[in-house]
Amino acid sequence: MRFASLGSGSRGNATLVTAGKTTVMIDCGFSAREAEKRLRKLGVDPYQLSALLVTHEHADHMAGIRVMARKFRLPVYTTPGTAGCLPVDIAAHIKTFNCHETFSINDLEVEPFPVPHDAREPSQFVFGNGQHRLGLLTDVGSITPLIEETLSGCNALLLEANHDMMMLEQGEYPEHLKRRVGGRLGHLNNVQSASLLEKIDTTNLQHIMAMHISEKNNCPSLVVPLLADALACEHDWIGIADQEAGFDWREITNR
Repeated sequence: MRFASLGSGSRGNATLVTAGKTTVMIDCGFSAREAEKRLRKLGVDPYQLSALLVTHEHADHMAGIRVMARKFRLPVYTTPGTAGCLPVDIAAHIKTFNCHETFSINDLEVEPFPVPHDAREPSQFVFGNGQHRLGLLTDVGSITPLIEETLSGCNALLLEANHDMMMLEQGEYPEHLKRRVGGRLGHLNNVQSASLLEKIDTTNLQHIMAMHISEKNNCPSLVVPLLADALACEHDWIGIADQEAGFDWREITNR
């Protein structure tokens, strides 16, 4: 199983996961034209995509979904709540799932789970191929027991580390936005992300990528030491998802 990012941050998000002959794109917060360009940089022809998954309806996660679905005739998987926020002219492409039931897209097993975020019916995912598990957790304001249980034992984890609490508090955001980002339905701060790693089973972890890092309220030099301390690993083992470049393909292997 392989995975890559087209970009991660407040200006657009998209993630690729491949198992066998199946490649899915989770979210598309870029224009379709920009997404196509970024896909080709990763060696992916958009016509190779098997499906789109949408975590929630915020623009930095769904801006390009409508055009991508129509142009490449892709099914769009999402929760019923999120589906109600998508453009009506892609209704025929939409396939809804129950946030508590695992389903398959060809060679890929998808385990969705609900998360606390200020959206209609947001979800995140664990992806599997029968041997390996890849967990994705971004756009979540607080950690629940279900999140801890679901992400335990993953072989790879794409984990939000959105903001440093002090930078957010002292930064330029208006007060209402500071409250939103730092609130129970907002985004994970660095300490919350590190705390999650300390609570779950990470003995099988081969990859950890810090995702959705705020360009104004965080920086990798703050994220990396906290996550490395939580995992008792070297700093250079912590991967960073960039807003402009995302990250290149990584593979989960048999050990």
